[in-house]
Amino acid sequence: MSFAGFGPEALPFFKALAFHQTKEWFEANRAIYEANVRKPMGDLVEEAAARLAESKIPIKGDRKNSLFRIHRDVRFANNKDPYKTNAGLAMTRSGSKNDPGVLYFHLSPEECFFAAGFYQLDPPRLAKLREAAARAPKVYKRMLAKLRKDGLALSDEDALKRAPRGFEAVEDPEILFAARQRHFICVRPVAEAEIREPALVSSFCQFAAEALPLLEWGWNALTETR
Repeated sequence: MSFAGFGPEALPFFKALAFHQTKEWFEANRAIYEANVRKPMGDLVEEAAARLAESKIPIKGDRKNSLFRIHRDVRFANNKDPYKTNAGLAMTRSGSKNDPGVLYFHLSPEECFFAAGFYQLDPPRLAKLREAAARAPKVYKRMLAKLRKDGLALSDEDALKRAPRGFEAVEDPEILFAARQRHFICVRPVAEAEIREPALVSSFCQFAAEALPLLEWGWNALTETR
């Protein structure tokens, strides 16, 4: 079904859920969640997947595999609240959320945004991206220039304060920035009013196209055998 926008009760639902972290309250309000959040999120990912396929952008997803569960994994968490107060979807080349290189949408009362890139990589994969930037700086900088052309830039979220071992002698500021990254991602905020509009799917697909240089650079770096 075509994406028609998130329901008007989507964000109010999460605000209320933050104060009513009980199964009884959630079950009493499940219909609001399903109609205003979960179903539209599924419609968004499936329409986006169809449009991206038409545009030959190699990113897949569907409502079964791309949506995140609302139930929190509290086994090893200090916070034992059973429910998340946000929703999201992740699309990848294979359609599996676990693949590196993700196109992401986040919905919450605090912020809504698109994101793309490589988040929370294991140490070997993170090292490969850092090394790829240092080994082929022209390729890396060409990717950054393409992002800048469309108003995007790598986020410095959680960046190291100092260069890691092996990069201490790097002087090029852009390569030093890459060496300090914990994540290689770019983010674009989404206005609250936009989430209720069918045009959100067009904006999401446009962001995917504009962030594709980062994803392609990272995919290539992770498959290099050097």
